[in-house]
Amino acid sequence: MQATALTFSLLGLDAHPIRVEVDSGRGPSFFQMVGLAEASVRESRVRVRAALQQLGVELDEYVITVNLAPADLKKSGGAYDLAIAIAALAALGKVPSDGLDRIGLLGELSLSGAVRPVRGVLPALRGAAEQGILRAIVPQGNAREAASVAGIEVLVAEHLGQVVAHLRGQKALPGAGAAPAVAVEPSAAAVDLAEVRGQHGARRALEIAAAGAHNLIMMGPPGSGKTMLSRRLPTVMPPMTYDEALDVTAIHSVAGLLSPDRGLVATRPFRAPHHTVSTAGLVGGGDPIRPGEVSLAHHGCLFLDELLEFRRGVLEALREPLEEGTVALCRARARVVFPARPMLVAAINPCPCGFYGDRGNRCVCSIDRVRSYRARLSGPLLDRIDLQIALPPVDVAHLCAPEQTVAPEARRPEAPESSAAVRARVVEARAAQRARFEARDVAAAHNAELGPRDLARVAMPDAAGARVLAAAVERLGLSARAYTKVLRVARTLADMDRSHAVRAAHVAEAIGARLFDREASAGPPPAAAAAGA
Repeated sequence: MQATALTFSLLGLDAHPIRVEVDSGRGPSFFQMVGLAEASVRESRVRVRAALQQLGVELDEYVITVNLAPADLKKSGGAYDLAIAIAALAALGKVPSDGLDRIGLLGELSLSGAVRPVRGVLPALRGAAEQGILRAIVPQGNAREAASVAGIEVLVAEHLGQVVAHLRGQKALPGAGAAPAVAVEPSAAAVDLAEVRGQHGARRALEIAAAGAHNLIMMGPPGSGKTMLSRRLPTVMPPMTYDEALDVTAIHSVAGLLSPDRGLVATRPFRAPHHTVSTAGLVGGGDPIRPGEVSLAHHGCLFLDELLEFRRGVLEALREPLEEGTVALCRARARVVFPARPMLVAAINPCPCGFYGDRGNRCVCSIDRVRSYRARLSGPLLDRIDLQIALPPVDVAHLCAPEQTVAPEARRPEAPESSAAVRARVVEARAAQRARFEARDVAAAHNAELGPRDLARVAMPDAAGARVLAAAVERLGLSARAYTKVLRVARTLADMDRSHAVRAAHVAEAIGARLFDREASAGPPPAAAAAGA
């Protein structure tokens, strides 16, 4: 007797339907699997046999053949266990076989028959819903993420016996519940921009970066606040939309980073890999292929501290994600694409000792050593970073200033702004961008994504701004990509000023944020100039 059940295999975030075909017949005990199943899938024979024994079903007198179709798609992991067990029971006549090929089954089985949670349930169910599947059964441990998927009825089970009882019509399985709402406001963060003393220029750059989703690199001596500022960037970014939360949750689900008690990831991710990270760790890879840090930071922030300590090849692997917003990983049997559109924030020291240009500390590096150190950062990668700024050492007057203990309305004008105050302006600037894009039919989510054709339509400066830009291109020798970055940042600055036109002041400030282009045109800065930059 034969029976067929339905499950899904993931390539990246794409769900591919897998037909689990089981043929059973009398004969000496034999259980084989075909269909390009890896060792982790072939091991399910042991788990399925033991789980069926817990239900009183013995396979000692049966020849069981399991085919996972299509056969040219590689299968790995334990998520196929539930579908194999149910198809085997149907082939043995223990449960009805009608309609099994229209119910998505996902879950790993323990030897006792418990249904264990698996990776990638959310993207698998999204794919199932898009393919017209109306019902699925998943582990109880995946209930919260499964509830986030619209367009499909999701039932949950803790034990194989519950699934059998449901299919026999004896006791219905419970549903996964209603989709959880994404908070319209970010939850209270453990850090706040108001804690940053001084560094008004860097705070301004952080706001510009958040307003237009621009990449940012900060150069400054140790203790100047590069890391502190970077870790506060997510607190000034707008709350995630529902679709963004679904994307982020799907990536984290595939990576196995969702705990059973967590539903949608409602806060923007912040990822800070160590400088010893491998290329596969940063952009993704492995077998099976898993998303890397650049994808795990999708719709959030990817912070690379001590950027010049990363291996050159690792950094160069960032070129495609920064430009295209995706990572394409090719293997012998498949090409997997992960979304990868984080805001990149990088921090570097000005020289190996860290004190080049610092008036308070003597630098021991020669000019040649400084040049060699900075040359680790390639021009093509720098071109992909919109904002490039220098941080001076923090003024001792800011460090020694007393804490603001008075009521907010009585604070002095120079009191640092909170993340909430900055975020309100960022949200307003993003809203202006969305309205413009909808009115002009521009296929971009932020100013940082504008292509050359769209820039010509919505970001070209007025006559005075055009003259400033032309002079800068001539003087600094900007590449075509750097020219595009200046226009994008200038458009964001105009949005922050609530200006429809991109004016000369906006262009000038955007050019001023191209630190390395300015240095390249003038040679290495003298110590005094670097300290005051």
